[in-house]
Amino acid sequence: MGSFSIWHWLIVLVIVMLVFGTKKLGNMGSDLGKAVKGFKDGVKGGEEDPAKKDPAIDVQAKEKDKSGS
Repeated sequence: MGSFSIWHWLIVLVIVMLVFGTKKLGNMGSDLGKAVKGFKDGVKGGEEDPAKKDPAIDVQAKEKDKSGS
C-alpha cells in the first residue's frame, strides 16, 4: 500500500492527458523549458558579452560602417 505501481502512474497520465489535452501539455512543457533556460542565463549573468545585452550598440556600429564607406 506504500508506493504506487507503474499502472497507477499510467492511469494518472491518461487522465491528465484527457483533462488538459496534449497541445496544452506541450505548451506548458515548452514554457517550463524557457523558464529554466532563462533562470540559467540569469545565474550566469556576469559572463555575457555587453554587445549581446544592448543590440543598439550593434546597430550604431553598422550604421557607422555604412556611412563611412
